[in-house]
Amino acid sequence: MIMLDTHVAVALYEGRSAGLSARALRRLDREPTTISPAVLLELELLHEIKRIRLPARPIADHLRERLSIAVASESFAEVTGAALAFGFTRDPFDRLIAGHAQLNRATLLTFDTQLHRHYADALA
Repeated sequence: MIMLDTHVAVALYEGRSAGLSARALRRLDREPTTISPAVLLELELLHEIKRIRLPARPIADHLRERLSIAVASESFAEVTGAALAFGFTRDPFDRLIAGHAQLNRATLLTFDTQLHRHYADALA
C-alpha cells in the first residue's frame, strides 16, 4: 500500500511526476494508493491562502476518478494515536500523514527530506 503526502498529491493532480523515482512510479501503477484526510485538510488550507488554485474536493475527486487514489478511512483516533510517535516535527499535517502511513504499514510517497529521515518507509 502507498500513501501520498500533500505535495505529491498536488503533483499527480497536475499530471507531474518529476521528482518521483522509477521505483515509485512502478509502485503507483501496481499498488493500492490512498491519501489521508489530513491531506484534504492541508489542501483546503493551501487553497484558502492562495497557494493552490482549487479547493480540496475537486482535487480529491480527480485523484479518485482518474488515478484510483482514494481517501483512506481509518479512524481519527487511530491516526492521531500513531501520529504521537512523530515528535521530529511540529507540523501537524506531517505528523498526521506519517502517522496514518505508519498505521497502514504503507510506503509514504513524499518529497519532504525531513519525512525521509524520520519515516522508515518513505519513498520519492
